[in-house]
Amino acid sequence: MSLITTRQDGAIGTITLDNPAKRNALSEALIEEIIAALAEFRTGRARVVVLRARPGVKVWSAGHDVGELPEGGRDPLGWSDPLRNLIREIEIFPAPVIAMIEGGVWGGACETVFACDLIVAAPDATFAVTPAKLGVPYNVSGMLTFLNATSMRIVKEMAFTAMPVGAERAERLGMINHVVAAGELEAFTYDFAARIARNAPLSIAVMKEQLRILAGAHPMSPQGFERVQGLRRIVYDSRDYKEGIRAFKEKRPPAFTGE
Repeated sequence: MSLITTRQDGAIGTITLDNPAKRNALSEALIEEIIAALAEFRTGRARVVVLRARPGVKVWSAGHDVGELPEGGRDPLGWSDPLRNLIREIEIFPAPVIAMIEGGVWGGACETVFACDLIVAAPDATFAVTPAKLGVPYNVSGMLTFLNATSMRIVKEMAFTAMPVGAERAERLGMINHVVAAGELEAFTYDFAARIARNAPLSIAVMKEQLRILAGAHPMSPQGFERVQGLRRIVYDSRDYKEGIRAFKEKRPPAFTGE
């Protein structure tokens, strides 16, 4: 059973997350389907892709499938992690990807949305960075995605509190492009996509790649990189990391001790 649905109408492709039983959690299987869909749209010369969930959902995506994370002993957010592959495929896709959002966007789904080129959201949309609730470390490249979406202070607020940011505030902060009434969201998003599709696709592809390279142009010494990478080991080798994963699986509040 497929976890997404896809269609291409002319130059506009659509990927719809369609696993409501798991709140569209970004499992390896679901991510592989999204990546395959992007490859098909590349072959089909789509000029815009809309990434969305079913209309009216309360949770757009619950983020990384925590059930797939190990309970300890190795880095759960390595370079080969499926979520990292998805982020890269969205960023290097040669046409704009528009995230159309209703409901809550949690954890790794928040990063996925911020990796998209444009974001259109309904007023009920919320965005929450949740690793601190689970005792999970975050990947350095993921932090860079958040820093490219908003200011350092807002990233700190979201990461430290794990509290959601509503759509209207997110628009004020420049995190998203437009807030549109739920009843008008689909029409607005596809009109937005059509405007892009009418423009020169090669010009847009080149500008997207230029902006991707510039967004990643944050100088860091090899020593600094090793330091930020090594900091994650403090978390994923800790008792708190194991406790957070187990508490999630057992559906109970975690009891963190700072050890």
